[in-house]
Amino acid sequence: MNYMRASLPMVLSLALLLPLPAQAGDPARGQELSQACAACHGADGNSVNPEWPKIAGQHADYIHKQLMDYKSGRREDALMAGQVANLDEQDMRDLAAFYARQEMSTGTADETVAERGERIYRGGIPTAGVAACSACHGASGKGNPAAMFPRVAGQHAQYNADQVHAFRSGARANDNGRMMRNLAARMSDEDIRAVAEYMAGLRAQ
Repeated sequence: MNYMRASLPMVLSLALLLPLPAQAGDPARGQELSQACAACHGADGNSVNPEWPKIAGQHADYIHKQLMDYKSGRREDALMAGQVANLDEQDMRDLAAFYARQEMSTGTADETVAERGERIYRGGIPTAGVAACSACHGASGKGNPAAMFPRVAGQHAQYNADQVHAFRSGARANDNGRMMRNLAARMSDEDIRAVAEYMAGLRAQ
């Protein structure tokens, strides 16, 4: 009994050192915080400018990771770095929870290149060692939240293309295991445009 009493303070001290479990995001609070994001991303996360991503309907964990990466500098963007500077992790989780609940608007594809894009998306470019995009992002482009692969269906073609170009040049380097950088390095400008257009026209299911 005395041993148990003596051990209790030590146990409690060790418990205080353990990391706290991540708190779930609060979409209602996220909606309040999102007012600062609406100018670029739209009130519901559907941006009008094709240079800025639609974040409505994106996976919450993926949004949270990108915000964390902007804050840490792992993903570089001067505008976004300023936006996240005063956000703490719970703020980011709340924003992610709000946007994940919104519905992404449908996109359209340039049919003159979408057929080539479909071949790349579904079959890759075997001669260049490029794997099929669908292997990670899913047949309908809805992504894989457990593996942190984002939804790409319906996303602006320009934004999708810009990100692949950024991975290819190394300007963006927050992909796990250099996966996107390795694939993008083997793609031509025409390949990137075609698959970006095709993804814009996908309907996530």
